[in-house]
Amino acid sequence: MTTVKFKKLNIEAYKPGKSSIRKLKKIIKLSANESALGASTRVKKVLSNKSINFSRYPDGKSKELRNQISKKFHCDKEKIICGAGSDEVIQMLCQLFLKPKNEVIVPQFSFLMYRIYAKIVGANVIFAKEKKFKVSVSEIIKKVTKKTKIVFLANPNNPTGTYLTYLELLALRKKLRQNILLVVDDAYAEYMKNKDYKSGLDLFKKKENVFILRTFSKIYGLASLRVGWGYGSRKIIDALNIIKPPFNVNEIAQKAALESLRDTKFISRSIKHNNFYATKLKDFLNNYDISSNKVSANFLLLNFVKCKFSAKYFYKKLKEKGIILRLTEDGYKIRNMLRLTIGSKKENLKFIKETERIFRK
Repeated sequence: MTTVKFKKLNIEAYKPGKSSIRKLKKIIKLSANESALGASTRVKKVLSNKSINFSRYPDGKSKELRNQISKKFHCDKEKIICGAGSDEVIQMLCQLFLKPKNEVIVPQFSFLMYRIYAKIVGANVIFAKEKKFKVSVSEIIKKVTKKTKIVFLANPNNPTGTYLTYLELLALRKKLRQNILLVVDDAYAEYMKNKDYKSGLDLFKKKENVFILRTFSKIYGLASLRVGWGYGSRKIIDALNIIKPPFNVNEIAQKAALESLRDTKFISRSIKHNNFYATKLKDFLNNYDISSNKVSANFLLLNFVKCKFSAKYFYKKLKEKGIILRLTEDGYKIRNMLRLTIGSKKENLKFIKETERIFRK
């Protein structure tokens, strides 16, 4: 019997943070870095908009959304491309730039989709060591060869929560060959208020060899709608538009993203909430010898090396109470650590209460 054949993929599939627990209906999901406050009320009104015509294709160029992005971030609308999540933009970049045996450099611990999309098109993924769970400019430069085409990094980084200062990020771009594309993922940029930080968009708007990724899944609370965007040179954007699926961002996602950008009060409230509870949880966990990164994004990487309990034990005990954190051994290969997403007030207080119970025993 003749069967169709496909290429062998030596790729470990993406493993998302768990979102359910068998036999438990009510859970607290703190495993996926989703928005603590959800989406704004203005966005929710979009979902009840009866004027949306579901039988018609959406605007394939996301014109209105690109216009609003351009106004909010003071950038050129012709250099913006929208995608079904920033994941899709990453995928398109890999399709556009990479050939088999080309090399892509990613930090040792980084968003898993960089390596997955690179491997799908046949590129080799090169890992640059981190220093104390922080991206290292010198280690990235050490890994550069004639075959290097792209360097991917998120700043702040996921899953570590550490970040490069704006001076370090500028130094990285300066030290890389000019024909290497630096892709800076600003997924968590809105949460950052540290004075030594600047987003990739703020630093590299006019750079031809830097591409910026942005998402509506984090602070804007639109993870289920899948919408993100990228910013790069006109040449890159024009080329991406050739390979972009014709109607990749659905109508509801476009309208919801528009409203989320306009609701500045909600964004300010989300930032304030995150900074307050991230600091509160960090200080609280320090009491139990669970250390974590400097507050940067909407999550903390919890280190159990000095704790009397292991990360797996703590994860298991919380899971029994319906609270799910992210096991960093899955995909990221980081042992004895957990990633904790900052939740709502109710969720954070429940986490604190159950943690106190675990350590009383």
